[in-house]
Amino acid sequence: MADLEDLGYTSILDMSNDEALEHLRQIRLSRRIPDKKVSSKSTIKQTQKQVTKSLDSNMAAELLKLLEAK
Repeated sequence: MADLEDLGYTSILDMSNDEALEHLRQIRLSRRIPDKKVSSKSTIKQTQKQVTKSLDSNMAAELLKLLEAK
């Protein structure tokens, strides 16, 4: 049966004071910093920019014709 010693973590009691404080500081920092999430708005804006860059005058004229037909 596995126990905590099998995980391979060193105990805070076995660390020096400086090591233990640094370890606790790292744990606190990791809890404060939120995970970065990619928003869908930024990907939509990037796609629109790419489409607008590749749009030329012929394509714009075709789009206007399609819009006028509806």
